[in-house]
Amino acid sequence: MICIGLMWTIQEFIQIEILLFDSERYIVRGLLVLGVIFGVLGVTEFSRRSTTINPHKPDKTTALVRSGIYRLTRNPMYLGMAIILLAAMVKFGNGINILVIPVYIWVMNTSQIQPEEEVLEQKFGQKYLDYKKEVRRWL
Repeated sequence: MICIGLMWTIQEFIQIEILLFDSERYIVRGLLVLGVIFGVLGVTEFSRRSTTINPHKPDKTTALVRSGIYRLTRNPMYLGMAIILLAAMVKFGNGINILVIPVYIWVMNTSQIQPEEEVLEQKFGQKYLDYKKEVRRWL
């Protein structure tokens, strides 16, 4: 939400509408649906394995989930949010907003994903290290 707020602020104060075109709404809707699907599939797999989805308590993880969407990406929920940011960028039509997405990815990598990965390495050892070699962090 902070990133979407930042995009809105950029849109309000720096008017560079280079992404406006007739089919914009369909692209926005498609990206929103895709982002939500990634997020829901991630939550569903965690739920099926009865493990926590709380990103602030990775130590509560009870299972290493490698099935479903987790065969494609280690972080489908964060990826889904990045896709939703892409939809917001297209919706606002301001090309400068593309800069918000790498910032989001950097913040997520450093403040959320890396600490989670450290906990998972401690909990699951070689199984998690093997999984990291097989499946990319984002896509």
